[in-house]
Amino acid sequence: MKFKLNTFFPILDWLPGYNRATLLKDLPAGLTVGIMLIPQGMAYAMIAGLPVVYGLYAALAPQIVYAFIGTSRQLAVGPVAMDSLLVAAGLSAMAIGGSDRYIELALLLAAMMGAIQLILGLFRMGFLVNFLSRPVISGFTSAAALIIGLNQLPHLLGIAMPRSNQIHILLWNAGQHIGELHIATLAIGLGSIGLLWGVKRVNKRIPGPLLVVVASIFAVMAFDLEGAGVRVVGDIPTGLPSFRVPGFTTEDVRTLLPMAAALALIAFMEAISVAKAIEERHDDYSVDASQELRALGLANVIGAFFQSYPTTGGFSRSAVNDQAGAKTGIAALISAAIVAATLLFLTPLFYDLPKAALAGIIAMAIAGLVDIKLPVRLWSTQREEAGVLLATFIVTACIGITEGIAIGIAVALLVTIRRSTRPHVAILGRISGIYRNIERFPQATTLPGVLALRFDGPLHYANADFFRKNIRKNIDQAGPVPLRHIVLYAEGIPYVDASATMMLNQLIDELEVLNISLHLAGAIGPVRDALDSHGLLQRFQPSALHATIEDAMTELTSGIHNDDHDAIARQSDNS
Repeated sequence: MKFKLNTFFPILDWLPGYNRATLLKDLPAGLTVGIMLIPQGMAYAMIAGLPVVYGLYAALAPQIVYAFIGTSRQLAVGPVAMDSLLVAAGLSAMAIGGSDRYIELALLLAAMMGAIQLILGLFRMGFLVNFLSRPVISGFTSAAALIIGLNQLPHLLGIAMPRSNQIHILLWNAGQHIGELHIATLAIGLGSIGLLWGVKRVNKRIPGPLLVVVASIFAVMAFDLEGAGVRVVGDIPTGLPSFRVPGFTTEDVRTLLPMAAALALIAFMEAISVAKAIEERHDDYSVDASQELRALGLANVIGAFFQSYPTTGGFSRSAVNDQAGAKTGIAALISAAIVAATLLFLTPLFYDLPKAALAGIIAMAIAGLVDIKLPVRLWSTQREEAGVLLATFIVTACIGITEGIAIGIAVALLVTIRRSTRPHVAILGRISGIYRNIERFPQATTLPGVLALRFDGPLHYANADFFRKNIRKNIDQAGPVPLRHIVLYAEGIPYVDASATMMLNQLIDELEVLNISLHLAGAIGPVRDALDSHGLLQRFQPSALHATIEDAMTELTSGIHNDDHDAIARQSDNS
């Protein structure tokens, strides 16, 4: 029973040994992340189309829940830019941003997303995130980052401009309203970006967003910039979020289900990637992917009942938490306490916070999400992967975020299927006592009348015809010495299905007509079992089954020399 409790409540592993020395490391880390969370939470709520206070709500309950049941001791759970944008993209067509209906749908989305993660975790289905390949993630993230940034133009430039999740529409709208540029707002936005950049260059541990918040509030108050037209946050409700069951209809659930599923996977991918990266620097615990799904799911479900919109583990805050010395989930509880104190006592101080400053914080936060290096590298090395990235980017940027993810996954799967139908095939030659691909090692020698072939992949219904045609092509291109033996080096074939065994059976018939024998070398046990179960193994002569490629080629070399000797003897007798 203790094992089960520790599995579902990892806090039981480290809490009994908690001491003052650990607290002295968790305390500064928790304070630092808590201070970061206040401006970031408000900024990310603005991305999501929610009142800024909901960013603070999202920074409260979820990270408290995660501290008790998460397996990473440094992961900082709360609102993040990517999920905030997905919320806005999914809800903008259903309700007006910031309205009661919009808020209700955001809370419902968090509950649905968390329920999906919880179910996936209970059934240990974290492997589903593997369908989000690196090019898909890069293309999607880059496009989403640009969409986030362009949606901040109204706040950075002080112009009235409708939101959109399509880059071309955002650029068109910006061009149409550029004449409305507000100089004071632009100055605050650019000043915020400049201050954040400078602080980052000096010392990454300095809470740049907090400095921006303080400086911009002071500027607005000192120069009465609100009266000059600078938009400010205004009144923020005081007090902790109350318990509230999100209202919903069956139609709401049906409409939000695709977005909730996409969010569940993307949020998990974000969290598990940063959790795993941080885990590598620590040897006192290990991250369990399935438990992470359960922890994130429960954090979102419980959070939704305390007015939190979808959350996950944040890259920047988790990195700061680790760098600041956090050792356990107590750091997250300290961060939550900072947010709670802000909600209880400090919200009036943020009345004069300009939205341009929050937009500057967002712009700096998402600047590193635009990936240039990977597409450039893929274009020069793996064009198919570059095509997956480009397709994901274009569809995400120009059509929609959900569509971009779906198309990216579909194109990546098509590329994988295409590769499966045309595995790598190598003709082998001998060099330095081993057999290698003659295209890569042209100095390798081949045996006259023998074709040694290596097939790098499973042999199944989708590539059986490709395999057969490859054999026929090599027979036709054999050259002056006709082929008499084909050696299939099968060590790289993990399995053979029924369609492939039927193809091999027919191939042996064709080769017998051509007086060519087929040899099998290095086949693993499951492949031999599959061939045997279809009666195909018996069609090979005992001398045509070899444990290694070296055994096969040695035996054939000996046979060819004997054949040559017999031919010379017959020629002598005839003379």
